[in-house]
Amino acid sequence: MKIQAIETLVSDWSGDCLGIGFFEEAVDLEKDLAQLNQRLEGVLQELIEETEFKGKSGEQPWTRISGQGPIRKVVLIGLGSPDHFNLDSLRQAAAALAKTAQKQKAASVGLQLPLWNEDASVSAQAIAEGIELALHQDSRFKSDPEAKKASEYPQDISLLGMADQTQAIEKAQQICAGVILTRELVAAPANVITPSALAETAAQIAAEHGLTLEVLEREECEAQGMGAFLGVSLASDLPPKFIHLTYKPSGTPRRKLAIVGKGVTFDSGGLNLKVSGSGIETMKMDMAGSGATLGAAKAIGQLKPDVEVHFIVAAAENMISGHALHPGDILTASNGKTIEINNTDAEGRLTLADALVFAEKQGVDAIVDLATLTGACIVALGTDIAGMWTPEDSLAEELTQAANQAGEKFWRMPLEDKYFEGLKSPIADMKNTGPRPGGSITAALFLQQYIESTPWAHLDVAGPVWTEKENGYLNVGATGFAVRTLVNWAVG
Repeated sequence: MKIQAIETLVSDWSGDCLGIGFFEEAVDLEKDLAQLNQRLEGVLQELIEETEFKGKSGEQPWTRISGQGPIRKVVLIGLGSPDHFNLDSLRQAAAALAKTAQKQKAASVGLQLPLWNEDASVSAQAIAEGIELALHQDSRFKSDPEAKKASEYPQDISLLGMADQTQAIEKAQQICAGVILTRELVAAPANVITPSALAETAAQIAAEHGLTLEVLEREECEAQGMGAFLGVSLASDLPPKFIHLTYKPSGTPRRKLAIVGKGVTFDSGGLNLKVSGSGIETMKMDMAGSGATLGAAKAIGQLKPDVEVHFIVAAAENMISGHALHPGDILTASNGKTIEINNTDAEGRLTLADALVFAEKQGVDAIVDLATLTGACIVALGTDIAGMWTPEDSLAEELTQAANQAGEKFWRMPLEDKYFEGLKSPIADMKNTGPRPGGSITAALFLQQYIESTPWAHLDVAGPVWTEKENGYLNVGATGFAVRTLVNWAVG
């Protein structure tokens, strides 16, 4: 599929499917649209009147054009109120047209949308992102060849009335390649995505985009004292992999960053076994933090910004066997802190503990970790919004701006020091879980114990990494959430 921005006016374009965006209560056929309506013998005005189209968000009436004219179908796209118009409005509108064109098997598509903030480059990037992400279909595990054919359409999408925006569109496609990698990692089952498979994916990214890779095996992790991480993998037949992927620019980096992703490729709960109805069948996606980390690595490896970024994943399975971690066991993390295990199903924070210590040793300016860490965060914020914890106001602002640009939602949550009382242990430095109330907060406080002085933020992405309902450019299943936010933050 080719996406291009062309100066051709909507009134002069010819092709299979034409999409036109309208703001709410501003459905007027002026200038080029009046000429197009005349060219189409009044079909445009007729469609507006017959469907009572008002330009409300989500409205999308369409009609076929009879005969052998220059355009086969016309789609009207409601953009909603101009007061609420943003970059994600463009993504959603572009996604809506792309999916309609795909269903109608339209090969050539034209799209006219208003610019956001009069910025053609940023607008073209957002539109291209919406198209690329909407049309991604994961048919790897389907045997029906028909399931693979939908991706044949559309073949050419033109953004009308724009000067050439090749660079912006290429940037969108590079970022979306990272999002799609993340979607496919998270969607794949645990018999496909193992700790070794994550390490192999990191190796492929390194080879294709010029990053360097270090993978620590169990013995090397033992030598570094990573008792918290290794405790999670004790019961698995699959070896743990500690993955350190590094992007360095050709010149002196403007800043150095670390992104740390939870990489539990399947979480049975351990001896605190997840029972039926607990969501155990969805625990293949407990590595969504690592999926986003590797997706961001792929995107940044292509974008080649002037920053140094360390991508860190402590990958393991949390299983049960005679070697399993027991409730009541005490582990020692690589910074020397001891942890009494009162719940083996709170394993992600154990892997992240050693990963955060390792990240800080890289001498970076800031660290962001992300994880499907707690169900409590979903209870608090639902499935569309991720939680953010950080003691650093400036880092919180950077991440918020990056998320707003991406159209991904985060809400800053409190790091209430008093709640750490619930993590105190009579026989170790801390327990790995606190009381039920404020569970996502105590999880963040636990992680904070493994940061000494580097600015740090924790993102609990448990809700938005998966969706059961199609929504614009988000298809059912893995969403690739947080990749675009991470890339925006890192690139700055």
